[in-house]
Amino acid sequence: MTTIAPSGNEPVDLLVVGAGPAGVAAAVMGASLRLRVTLVEAVAVGSKVAAIGALENVPGAWLTGPQLAAAFAADIARHQDANRLTVVQARATAVTGHRDRAEVVLADGSLLTAATVVAATGVTALTPQDVDWIESTGAVNVPPLWRATPEELEGREVVVLGADRPLGTWLRAHPRTDARLHVLHTAHDSYKTAEVADDSRVRFTPAGRVEIAERSGGGYDVTAYHPDGASRSARADVVLGNLGSKPSALSGLVIGPDGYCPPEAQHPRVLVAGDLKGARMQRIAVALGDGGRAALIPYYRSLENGFAPSP
Repeated sequence: MTTIAPSGNEPVDLLVVGAGPAGVAAAVMGASLRLRVTLVEAVAVGSKVAAIGALENVPGAWLTGPQLAAAFAADIARHQDANRLTVVQARATAVTGHRDRAEVVLADGSLLTAATVVAATGVTALTPQDVDWIESTGAVNVPPLWRATPEELEGREVVVLGADRPLGTWLRAHPRTDARLHVLHTAHDSYKTAEVADDSRVRFTPAGRVEIAERSGGGYDVTAYHPDGASRSARADVVLGNLGSKPSALSGLVIGPDGYCPPEAQHPRVLVAGDLKGARMQRIAVALGDGGRAALIPYYRSLENGFAPSP
């Protein structure tokens, strides 16, 4: 993949911010429809997907995140080679919609302009510091569950903080792994446990509060306080995070009460796609379809305005 430095070149038809599933799908759809497309990505195409250890519910027989990320990069490179899109490696900080255009500000102060912007910056994983029901003594390192390999967890006492859906994906992706996971979660997340409630490798404990302390000789002391006031302490070899996510929203997007970015609240020239829209539809396959849908909106707008795609 070839990237260029940001510049104030003439406006493009479609400016996509974020090269995850939704952003890649939007860029590929727009380029396929012969829109002039610029894709802005701070790290690399598919970088967040590449960190996922196992995939289980993505059509196409993809088994790992790195495989899917490589496919995304190949798709983008193919359209670059055909001069159908441009990739700008930079971090976008803000987006603004105007009557006749939309603008994206980059971290270095550069300004990019387009007829339409698709914000597909996705989400970042919540940490224990982001939630009010977990307290830790010192700087406890809690890596995410979805990065763990079966070999890391076999035969160990594992505590998982939170019952977010990557738990089900991880268990289904590793059906023969004999890992034993003790999942501590709030009552709010109880509905998410249904899809793996019959898996004998998991034990669920609702908790109103959890305390974690790293042991000097290795491992952790974990105390879970049940909502009724009872408490239970245990030692864990490994503590993993599975707390959900929070939007990586650009400044200028309208944020709803839940912290996400409702599409109907945004400027008509600023579209949101993928995980930014809400928590309950966060799946890679959903984001892919939603990114493609977002790119169709400016395409049909352009046709209404007399645009004729190049052959």
